[in-house]
Amino acid sequence: MKQIHPGKGPHTSLLIIFLLAIAAFLFMLDLVTGPVEIPFRLVFTTLLHPGSVDPVWKQVMFDFRIPKALTAVVAGSALAVSGLQMQTVFRNPLAGPDVLGISSGAGLGVALVVLGFGRIFSGGEMLYISGWIQIAAAWAGAAVVLFLVMAVSLRVRDIMTILILGILFGSAVSAVVSILQYFSEQAMLKTYVIWTMGSLGSLTNVQLNVLLVSIVTGFIISVLSLKRMNILLTGETYARSLGLNQKSSRILIFLSTSILTGSVTAFCGPIGFVGIAVPHLARLLFRSADHKVLFPGSILLGAIMLLISDLVSQMPPQDTHLPVNAVTALLGIPIVMWIIFKNQRLVSVS
Repeated sequence: MKQIHPGKGPHTSLLIIFLLAIAAFLFMLDLVTGPVEIPFRLVFTTLLHPGSVDPVWKQVMFDFRIPKALTAVVAGSALAVSGLQMQTVFRNPLAGPDVLGISSGAGLGVALVVLGFGRIFSGGEMLYISGWIQIAAAWAGAAVVLFLVMAVSLRVRDIMTILILGILFGSAVSAVVSILQYFSEQAMLKTYVIWTMGSLGSLTNVQLNVLLVSIVTGFIISVLSLKRMNILLTGETYARSLGLNQKSSRILIFLSTSILTGSVTAFCGPIGFVGIAVPHLARLLFRSADHKVLFPGSILLGAIMLLISDLVSQMPPQDTHLPVNAVTALLGIPIVMWIIFKNQRLVSVS
């Protein structure tokens, strides 16, 4: 199999600048796309001098579109980095950020609140409080699964065993959610199903600030793990000979992935395929296995993919949005299929 060497230099710098430009253009395009038409040429005027434009444009821009576009950037970046970390740790090209069952744990927390206690939170005054309770429940569910995975990782040396147990945790949690769905009322079930479709436009400015702090925290832990992930690429035996503490490395990477994935799932719902597809696009474009290159590349490509998904979800002419989770699946599945066929060809050749 052909080895892809770490690549740093003019090619990497130019590619990052190019991706930054694409992300900036898509971000601006996302600001002007929607039911209320705002001319592209007046976007900067609305942002820099909001008092000189139509008050409706100002409200739409600052209360809805900017938070939604920022959420797309933050969520896409976080999921892409989570997927990169999981593919590295498990050395599995189809590993994603939900492979540890973190997303399922967050989903269980939301299911307990919505399906179990949904009738308590009704009425306009309780809507805001119930939103925070759902987020807290999602975080709590993700934290419980994280605790189980970390407890297993301290006792089990084989990384594939941890992968299988993580999948089993996720399956068990999904089974509990299915039971809750079976016994829930129709209105509560509809609310939960809508949450599982994912949403980028439901966050308030306060919630967005909390999400930003959470994602930055996860990124900081991830940056501290970049050298460890490069060593893990060499294999467990060689990494051990280099003096790498694999248990502490796993815990650090699992913690970062859990914060990133759990936070995105808590605020936006489960969003699939971004974490699986984007790291492969980063390796393809940058032609590098160095995580110091793949980390910023995955951040930019994750933001681009979710911005494109948000734009596609607004394509229907009526004042409705397609579920963002469905759009990311339609964009990500061809990439995952290409990965499978490519690996199959490599196995056949060898």
